Amino acid sequence: TDRSENARVDGSKLIIEARKEDFKGSNYTSCRLVTRGKAEWRYGRFEIRAKLPQGLGTWPAIWMLAARQHYGDEYWPHNGEIDIMEHVGYDQGFVHSSIHTKAFYHSIGTQKTAKVLIPTASTEFHTYRIDWTRDTITAYVDNKLYFTFANDGQGWEHWPYDQPFYLLFNIAFGGGWGGAKGIDPGVLPQRMEVD
Repeated sequence: TDRSENARVDGSKLIIEARKEDFKGSNYTSCRLVTRGKAEWRYGRFEIRAKLPQGLGTWPAIWMLAARQHYGDEYWPHNGEIDIMEHVGYDQGFVHSSIHTKAFYHSIGTQKTAKVLIPTASTEFHTYRIDWTRDTITAYVDNKLYFTFANDGQGWEHWPYDQPFYLLFNIAFGGGWGGAKGIDPGVLPQRMEVD
């Protein structure tokens, strides 16, 4: 939704909140904040200090998508996705960073990804970061490197990361990955807080 119940600024924190409630024919609400059309980047360092939700079914993400369809006949995955941080509630504390391209994504079994255990991901703030250059995308948590993806020079199918991307922040509840081991509505409401 675009309601303050699901997204708001509280003091120095951005709050994205997933809730169990009846709203316009749905049983749950949440929010996805998107910078498309407002701010887009090609290359850079992206640091987001956040505290993550927890509980079976939660699926917070901080990620990037191509601002335009520049490559191939499908927007996704041909034009790329950069996952700065993903977390699923059934695998508490494990934080993931991934890339998706035409050549590398989960549905065809070639995804490039890594995960790291952050036991306090839902109780303390941590800094999730990617450094994106023309040659590499590297991911860090609290300045500790845990994922590297390099441009192998084999074309846009492998590396569509030479065009502007925009940022997204959201909490999904359920879904293909977040709900893969079920959901527990009793954990809601849950928040992702961004400092």
